[in-house]
Order: sequence, then structure tokens, then C-alpha cells
Amino acid sequence: MPLQKKFWKLLIGFCLVFLATFVIDHSLARAGDRVFMNVSLDFINEYKFPKQKFENTPVGGLSGLDYDRINDIFYAISDDRSEFAPARFYALKLKFSKTKEQPNLEKVEVVGVDFLKDKTGGTYPQGEIDPEGIALTGDRTVLISSEGVTSKGIPPFIDEFDLLTGKWVRSLPIPQRYLFEPKKDPNPNRRDLSKAEPQGVRDNLGFEALTIIRDSIGDPYRVFTVTENALAQDALSDQQQPSESRFLHYLVGNIAPLIVAEHRYPVEAMTPPVTQIGINDIVALDRGGHFLALERSNGGNGLSAKIWQIFTGDANDTSAIKSFRTSPNVRSIRKKLVLDLATLGIKLDNLEGMEIGPRLADGSRSLILVSDDNFSDNQFTQFLLFRLNRN
Repeated sequence: MPLQKKFWKLLIGFCLVFLATFVIDHSLARAGDRVFMNVSLDFINEYKFPKQKFENTPVGGLSGLDYDRINDIFYAISDDRSEFAPARFYALKLKFSKTKEQPNLEKVEVVGVDFLKDKTGGTYPQGEIDPEGIALTGDRTVLISSEGVTSKGIPPFIDEFDLLTGKWVRSLPIPQRYLFEPKKDPNPNRRDLSKAEPQGVRDNLGFEALTIIRDSIGDPYRVFTVTENALAQDALSDQQQPSESRFLHYLVGNIAPLIVAEHRYPVEAMTPPVTQIGINDIVALDRGGHFLALERSNGGNGLSAKIWQIFTGDANDTSAIKSFRTSPNVRSIRKKLVLDLATLGIKLDNLEGMEIGPRLADGSRSLILVSDDNFSDNQFTQFLLFRLNRN
């Protein structure tokens, strides 16, 4: 065959392969886009909550938020480790303007406080709890997640408490791989255990995010949580790579709570000047695996946050994987950026709580964020109001 004909045949073949690859990649990209809902956020206004006390407790450290639609009351967990007052959560009344043209958040008022009780019936002593997440069950009870502080020996947990009395009801099971302890040395005859690899939640990087999906009262409900950052056995040495948290899905009813699935959640990488990043709260958008996730960061440019839409529907179950370091080909939860809060043009504080609230005067659904002031005079409790658009 003449060289000229060979050349043209090779060129045509290459073009066909390139075209096919482009079509496949483009189709996959479009298919990927279709897994997400059409969601956007419009920033409405900021409300700075004045520092104050309620029933002899300092109102601060607000790290999680949930909304009772029937009674139009918000509940906020304080992350006080029983240092300033016994571990507790507050009932809040948020007041919005009634004009369609300007549906602002005008005031936040504390209307109640409940102290959490441990299994003995007393309030938690200092250093035994690190409350970070809150979710109403619909059974006049509330789930509280304790983050886990390895340096102080505070274990992670997700426990159920009575909404009115704070009395302990029961615990959700926490897999052993989440509990911090050195892994057993595979060679029992080796005396040097200094190289034993740790496991479990890392210091202050356990359960902060917590949300519930329920169809109706009396039916079992689903609980979702995710570690703020990677477990010790999953953590990467290269911090500029996305870290990999673990996302847990529970089924809770009259029988013992059980874990339905676990998935890998890719937390955004820490690119300079960011030195700290993690997922602080999640809210469910529907029953099909769509959520909003709040990732808060800190670093040389101060505090910031991003809100992502995530999809869990086609993520692999990772409950049998001991370490993500040795399982790189796991299909993770998918993410799509909804809003970078650095673009709002306001100073952001330590945003940690997020919840879908009531409809505003213009008929749109609200989304509210709250910040944890760490009981510091140099920080403030910040409420941010957004319009949640879902098409």
C-alpha cells in the first residue's frame, strides 16, 4: 500500500478514536451532571447574636442546628464540654421580616435550655463529652453527636436524649474502626510498639455533622453522619491531597439501631494558605441521596467555608475497608460546589451549623448557618440567612 494511503488511513482511524473518546467522555460528564439537583443559594443577610446568658449559662459555642417545623423552633447544640456550664442545647426562636421585598432575619431569641444527662441520670462531668451535632427524631427525642477528643480521652458517640428533660435514652452503634486506639502489632514477639499504627477519629475531627430523614411519626428513620476529617488509618501524609472522611448511614426504629452503609467522602484538599479544613454539618435535600454539606476552613486568610451538594446514591460501601490508603479504587461520594462563602463580602466566623428553615415571606425556602464563637471575646455568634432555590 502506498505510504500516502497508509498515512490517511492512520489519520482517519486516529480521528475516529478521538471522536469516540470525546463523545464517551462528554456523555459521562453529562450523566455525572444529571445526578445532582439544580440547587442554588442567594445570600439575604447576616445577624450577629449579642453575647448573653440564659438561665445562668453563657449562650455560645453553637455548633449544630435543627428545626422543628411543627412548633417553629430551632434547636442549637452548645459544644461546651461542661466547662462553663453543664453540657446543653438551646431552643431558639428566629424572627424573620414579613415583607416579601426584604425577608431578612431580624432577631434570634433564646426561649429554652435543656441539660444533657448521662447514663447515671446526672449532668455530664467536665471532660466526658464534646457535643457538636444535633438532630430531632420526631419522637420527642434528639440525637446528639460527641466529636471525640483523643488528647482528653473523650470518645466519639451518637446518643439519643429526651427532648424535654435531656435524659439519656440509648446509643447508636459506633464501629470499632472509629474508636481511637493503637492497632495491635501483627508481630506479638516484637517488643517495640512505637511503630504501631493508630486508628479511629483524630483529635477534634470526629462526628460533627448530623441529620435525619423520616417519612412519618412511628416509622423507622434514617440517620446520617460523617467524620469531620479522615480517620487515623485513612489519613494521608500529603495534606494537599483531598482527605477521605467516612460517611455513616443508620436505620433507627423500635428495634436496635443498625448501620445500613458507609461511604468515602472526599474533603477538599488543604491548599495554602489553608491549614485546617473539615466537614461540619450536613442537611438532606431529598430521600434520593442528595445532601448539602458545609465544609469550614481556616488558615492564613482567616476563616471561610463552602457549601457543597453531595450525592451518595452510587458510592461504594466502604464498611469492610480497613484503610483507604490500600483501597484507592473505591467510588466516593460525588460533590458539586454550590457556594463559596468567601464571595459574600463579609467577615466570616467559625461556621459549624446548617439547617433548612421555614418558608420566607416570598414563599422561598430558607437555609440558616450558625457559627461557634468558642466562648471567645474575639469571636461572635453569626447567623447567615440564604434563600434555597431548588428546581
